[in-house]
Amino acid sequence: KYLAGKSWNKLISNKGTLVLDVRKPFEFKVGSFKNAINPNVKHFRDFPKYLKQIKKTKPVAMFCTGGIRCEKISSYMIKKGFKNVNQLHGGILNYLEKIPEKNSLWDGECFVFDNRVSVKNELKDGTFQLCHACRAPLSKTQIKSKKYLKGLSCPKCYGKISEAKKKSLIDRNKQISIAKRKGLYSPFIKQTVSDL
Repeated sequence: KYLAGKSWNKLISNKGTLVLDVRKPFEFKVGSFKNAINPNVKHFRDFPKYLKQIKKTKPVAMFCTGGIRCEKISSYMIKKGFKNVNQLHGGILNYLEKIPEKNSLWDGECFVFDNRVSVKNELKDGTFQLCHACRAPLSKTQIKSKKYLKGLSCPKCYGKISEAKKKSLIDRNKQISIAKRKGLYSPFIKQTVSDL
């Protein structure tokens, strides 16, 4: 079943419901629904092993960013005999857009795969930034770390970046700086030398 709004909130507030965040662990750490569990799997092929420990009669409420990953996993669960599989209609993004913050059961921010990095209720820009070395989302606290060097490293990858990668990142930062000075920089536009 697809649920949204009050129906979703009611289901995930029920203590007997398994609230399953099917996103990757790093996304879960940025934010999730209260009482949600992340199976800590990196690939879809790892889900069957995790699902063996769940009773097939237990109500399951699953969600992901936009609903695509849930489609895949819920189909598999139904095929394997799970009786009460529910998913968040339109995913987290739809929920955050439509549910007022005062009624929201979302805790934290939602990682997104674009230059915003994360969003909050009403799809307002979040506070996370992306480490350009390891691609990890970084909180305000991590950005304040001495191991955070904008565009070069963060507490997660500090000291683990190869010299070749560092050189490439330094060159990237120089090019961004030049583009900004010339008024040509936009994180959404990809330009090549032949465009100029």
